Amino acid sequence: MANFGSKSKNGRRGRLTVRGKAAERIGQADERLLQRERDTEFIHTDPWRALRILGEFVDGFDALARVGHCVCVFGSARMTESDPYYVAAREVGRGLAEAGYGVITGGGPGIMEAANRGAFEAGGMSIGCNIELPHEQHANDYVSLQIDFRYFFVRKTMFVKYSEGFVVFPGGFGTMDELFEALTLIQTGKTRGFPLVLYGSDFWDDLVSWMRRRLVPEGLVSAEDLDLMLILDSPGEVCEVFAKMGLGTPQPPSAGR
Repeated sequence: MANFGSKSKNGRRGRLTVRGKAAERIGQADERLLQRERDTEFIHTDPWRALRILGEFVDGFDALARVGHCVCVFGSARMTESDPYYVAAREVGRGLAEAGYGVITGGGPGIMEAANRGAFEAGGMSIGCNIELPHEQHANDYVSLQIDFRYFFVRKTMFVKYSEGFVVFPGGFGTMDELFEALTLIQTGKTRGFPLVLYGSDFWDDLVSWMRRRLVPEGLVSAEDLDLMLILDSPGEVCEVFAKMGLGTPQPPSAGR
């Protein structure tokens, strides 16, 4: 046990126990707090980043805590308004809003815009969780609540925490990342009762067939794990999955709809 009455710098620093050179390097928390920083490089240090990360979590939790039941819609940012998947995502967004669900997307163009657009046009909650990228991604024009994030993992937490399920349209690496993260969370029991709908059998069948052909026989996943995904081909079927959950509050028809 360190002797705090001695000149030794060994001892506890909050949750840390430090001795020798470690004690000299870490110092006392109050001492560091009261020092005036001469070099602004400190804002790029890991402790400062931890505070920034904490701030993003707080902002996200504060913004989304009262939005009600939502469904996340993912898919490519590169699809245009004329693409059949864009049209379908817009219908899904509208149908989810009419069933009383808010729609959460990554806030960008393409499929994200389409789903937000459908929800917005139906008078529902349309949420965009935008991310800072090397090539700046602007929020689409159909977001009624926009939250900007620096960190992917903070943004992903918001998607899962405030959603009742995912609808995944065709997309690239980012979409695949979100798909497999959701699969992992469901498979490991981190989230329960969480529908995971893949839209478009033409796009997804080859991937699921490869999993069935390679992953299952080699014992890397169980056959039941593939049942965690539901492949559908119509916006109506997608919305029915969530309508049957009975969590949304159906919206009254709006004038001119």
